[in-house]
Amino acid sequence: MDMAADRTQTMTAFVDCAAELVDVAMGRSAADLVIRNARWVNVHSGEVVEATDIAVRQGRFAYCGPDATHTIGPDTEVLDAAGRYVVPGLCDAHMHVESGMITVTEFCRAVIPHGTTSMFIDPHEIANVLGLAGVRLMHDEAVAQPINVWVQMPSCVPSAPGLEMAGASIGPEDVAEAMGWPGIIGLGEVMNFPGVAANDPTMVGGIAATLRAGKTVGGHYASPDLGRAFHGYVAGGPQDDHEGTRMEDAIARVRQGMKAMLRLGSAWYDVAEQIRAVTERGLDLRNFILCTDDSHSGTLVHDGHMDRVVRHAIAQGLKPVTAIQMATLNTAEHFGLEREIGSVTPGRRADFLIVSDLASLTIDAVYARGRRMAEDGKLLVDLAPFAYPDMARNTVHVAGPLTAERFAVPAPGNTAQVTARLIGVVENQAPTQSLTVELDTRDGYVPADPARDVAHIALVERHRATGQVTNAFVSGFGYTGACAMASTVAHDSHHMIVVGTDRDNMALAANRLAEIGGGVVFYADGEEKALVEMPIAGLMSDQRAEVVAEKAQGLMAAMRASGCTLNNAYMQHSLLALVVIPALRISDQGLIDVETFRKVPLFVGGETG
Repeated sequence: MDMAADRTQTMTAFVDCAAELVDVAMGRSAADLVIRNARWVNVHSGEVVEATDIAVRQGRFAYCGPDATHTIGPDTEVLDAAGRYVVPGLCDAHMHVESGMITVTEFCRAVIPHGTTSMFIDPHEIANVLGLAGVRLMHDEAVAQPINVWVQMPSCVPSAPGLEMAGASIGPEDVAEAMGWPGIIGLGEVMNFPGVAANDPTMVGGIAATLRAGKTVGGHYASPDLGRAFHGYVAGGPQDDHEGTRMEDAIARVRQGMKAMLRLGSAWYDVAEQIRAVTERGLDLRNFILCTDDSHSGTLVHDGHMDRVVRHAIAQGLKPVTAIQMATLNTAEHFGLEREIGSVTPGRRADFLIVSDLASLTIDAVYARGRRMAEDGKLLVDLAPFAYPDMARNTVHVAGPLTAERFAVPAPGNTAQVTARLIGVVENQAPTQSLTVELDTRDGYVPADPARDVAHIALVERHRATGQVTNAFVSGFGYTGACAMASTVAHDSHHMIVVGTDRDNMALAANRLAEIGGGVVFYADGEEKALVEMPIAGLMSDQRAEVVAEKAQGLMAAMRASGCTLNNAYMQHSLLALVVIPALRISDQGLIDVETFRKVPLFVGGETG
């Protein structure tokens, strides 16, 4: 057994302690912990059971019933719930730690006080930079945590072959190898949905390796087309999907036997519309799961994690117990872990919350594996940092320094005005719009037009120092004055994205990130206004979550000071190169029409791409 496997043995497996649990339930042995006078939120029956006692042994529930007096011994810790609710620990069914700007350890530090005790993470961000070796690093950090962090093996690296070049690649043989790692729970979101429908060998091979291992295949069908392409995708094996934005999306997925994952992240608000399939159409709630996909550090520290999602779902008309089911039992069943997590019932891991008000999900204390982890919003345990090696650092390779001229867009021909394609950012959603705009030329170039909310966008290749810079235009940020933001978080290939109204500031921002090894930086009027350093793969900070959250807040403030009014502009910025979500994106290969999966010229009727 390797070191990673050793670190997973933080509690006794059920088969090895079942006899002890029986003895506790029968009163022949004493419990380690007993919670008395609780209101038991039972997600199996969908009810709240009054006046319940709960006994824990070896980090697992042993007894849930009216009176646990017979399980109390001289060394048993007894907690009087005093009529408060005992709720299963919350599960995030799909998310990417890297989007939080922090490591797995720091992510856990941030979310444990908010009641999250299980996470299903897809580290395809680091996979796009460091390949299988990067996935292994995050896997090993995940299995070392005091809460449950399962890893989905990235499936699409690059996400859209032929439309982008990532820093690494993942093939079916890599998927097959990872399926034997102790913390791997399944295959991460299969984003190349045209590839699945076309029986692409890479997609078919990765899905087959996962199914042969008896694990779950994650889905990602980002098209609004629910016709033949959708049916072909479902037939290929994906078992869930979090890319729906409409009620009909949720209905279509559930009818085809998939789980509809409804997300509320820092910038994506997809729960309210889709949950109508349950609240208005009466579809079976067992097939709906809540997730974040994704939350940045500021949201985690200041607003919450899965507790925030559950509260939001309740606000849409769900009963509290129903919303909790969608963030606990439904998730556990989907990943084949219903005997381990997802409910407060005998044999399961003793992951639970003490909640004083169910409707507002007011969390007084958080327990994981029978151990008190947080109380009154404060973490009570120390989490040892994970040491990322040198190979995970210094990953930003830019042929530079970059000059302002590299961000200039030459005008096609000798014309005073051109028609350009324009990426349109959509507030609180991952999809973009494919727009066109008439722009004036100046001195042989096409400048941005901040007065009409048209900014420059550039993608700088950062894995192989090729010197490639792709230039285009974007709308929706609302920037005024001379400013620019650059980020090496650029889903999914994670090159460097620079958005700005002024080429000089764009050059300053890009060169700054190359200097420090990655992160996100904002410049205005030639001055650095905000910086979040992310030296680990150019994706994650090595600082504490609260420090990163403060820097992220400073970044948002700098963006707002330059006219940006988007709810979470950093998250929107980070998706502008995501060439598997419609409609128009930018990549190192050019401007990509995701609805047709082809490269298109920047100028309508022109040849310049």
